[in-house]
Amino acid sequence: MSIKEFIDHHYRHFNAAVVKDASQAYVAHLEKGGKMLLTMAGAMSTAEIGVSLAEMIRQDKIHAITCTGANLEEDIFNLVAHDEYVRIPNYRELTAEQEVELRDRGLNRVTDTCIPEDSAFRKVEKPLLALYQKAEKEGARYFPYEYMYQLLNSGVLKNEYKIDPKDSWLLAAAEKNLPIWTPGWEDSTLGNIFVSHIWKKQIGTFNIMKSGLEQMHKLIEWYIEESEKNSLGFFQIGGGIAGDFTICVVPLIEQDIKGSVRCWEYFCQISDSTTSYGSYSGAVPNEKITWGKITPETPRYIIESDASIIAPLVFAYVLESDLQTGAKKELVSSKKSTK
Repeated sequence: MSIKEFIDHHYRHFNAAVVKDASQAYVAHLEKGGKMLLTMAGAMSTAEIGVSLAEMIRQDKIHAITCTGANLEEDIFNLVAHDEYVRIPNYRELTAEQEVELRDRGLNRVTDTCIPEDSAFRKVEKPLLALYQKAEKEGARYFPYEYMYQLLNSGVLKNEYKIDPKDSWLLAAAEKNLPIWTPGWEDSTLGNIFVSHIWKKQIGTFNIMKSGLEQMHKLIEWYIEESEKNSLGFFQIGGGIAGDFTICVVPLIEQDIKGSVRCWEYFCQISDSTTSYGSYSGAVPNEKITWGKITPETPRYIIESDASIIAPLVFAYVLESDLQTGAKKELVSSKKSTK
């Protein structure tokens, strides 16, 4: 039984049923020619979401991404330092003294996984600094993801890969040249390191890095252009700035620019946030109607669960649906040619 068949048969009620409904609607959105934007919060790259996400990108099931700076950089860290990562299955039982031991070994913990500073952060820092200095010399300016694409496309890290490159979602995105927005880039390890280069006068200006406000401007351009040709869907992992930054583009165009665009025409969020306390991450989709982000007609779903479990299942469902559709088309074509 395939994952799709398993979900179709077993996922009948409650959160399970929403997983099935949202997956089926995702497939329907793509089949009618729609495009999908993915937003990622949390530490999904360290959770190795690339194992399933990279293929979604390669198969044109995702067409743009907004993510935290941590998710952008941590896919590269995993790519070049995976063998030195240390998993701590009993992380809930660690004492403060054991945490200090990890710190002193240069192991930065993300839940059950420790990222090694020397083989991850420092391995990426030097070649990135060279790209920053080159941009400054040329008077060029780039978004954070463009520097990451330059880094990967240069091949300077190729001999350092510790995983199968097909499992890196950022490599897949670079091959497709997907636009990636990273609001709050300064809230990331590489963002911190960039500021340290300024402080140490290794770079002379902040201006080589395009700001979050400029990213929003680029998002407006992208949304207007794409929504004229396609219906656009919104698949959100977690909450926070990655999701809120992007979904605000519609009311920005409608209410602030006084323009006119189509709203998002599919919405799904995987969230474990409590729907209360004024939390954006836990806001139910209907709240977005009041802000003009979606309409009452927008298919909308919230899956209250762990994204590290649910996202790969949804992605597998979408990919298997495509394979089944392709197989059916081939069968019909074969029968016609036989006749």
